[in-house]
Amino acid sequence: MDFETSMENLTSPCDHDCDCNPDPALLADFKRAIHALGGKWKLEILFALMNGAVRFGALRRSIGGITQHMLTTQLRELEQDGLVSRTAFAEKPLRVEYGLTDAAYGLLPAFKEILSWSRLYGDARLAASQEA
Repeated sequence: MDFETSMENLTSPCDHDCDCNPDPALLADFKRAIHALGGKWKLEILFALMNGAVRFGALRRSIGGITQHMLTTQLRELEQDGLVSRTAFAEKPLRVEYGLTDAAYGLLPAFKEILSWSRLYGDARLAASQEA
């Protein structure tokens, strides 16, 4: 099946004599993005923060099944990668909020595309299971 994607313009042209490897610089950029977003919980955390900054406890409750330790670890990694900001307020007891950086808000179009893809894929999957 032949189809066109926007990725075709980002990879090296394929001749029959080539090994069809993508451009090394492009691959390095892609790996960097996958590393920053990779992990069981990072995308869910980022999605949960799309509506604004929240406190740790509220964030943990909004993501079912994540442990406190894992949420802390993932938030630290996201903060190191410049996707999440941590704001500590000088109050007693200490109040900490987590929010998205401008770089993370740049993922909003990608999240919309993922949701669109999920709706299409989910509909196709549901139809296939009903036919079986």
